[in-house]
Amino acid sequence: MAGPQFFTPQRPAPSRPTRRFTVAEANRSLPLVGRIVKDIVVAHQRAAEQQKRVESARAKEQPAAQKELDRTIDRLQDLVDELSDVGVELKDYQTGLVDFVGRHQGHDVYLCWRLGEERITHWHELDKGFAGRQPVSALREG
Repeated sequence: MAGPQFFTPQRPAPSRPTRRFTVAEANRSLPLVGRIVKDIVVAHQRAAEQQKRVESARAKEQPAAQKELDRTIDRLQDLVDELSDVGVELKDYQTGLVDFVGRHQGHDVYLCWRLGEERITHWHELDKGFAGRQPVSALREG
């Protein structure tokens, strides 16, 4: 996952059930998911800029700069939690890449979407990543 080292999202507990989406369900959720992801990308960019200010601030300015950064990081964590509550996994803070868990021939796969795309057009095996994407026309849900 790309991004500064100041922020690492917390992962859901393993006992938490994973929501599985059909392509149609995932596409229907995109208006909400897209708003959350857009806010994540903006907050991440803001946090990266604030981190630079903290690093370059004079000693007397550092506490205020750090407080501002901390507030942004808290907001970013809230947004990541909100996305997780929907059942979507954030993969990249900078590009707004997310995955929905779907099914292909009886096993879990990721339905892949990135901020700016109109709909989900690709999927990939859990261990393949973005480079292993295939068109949804090759997906056999179920």
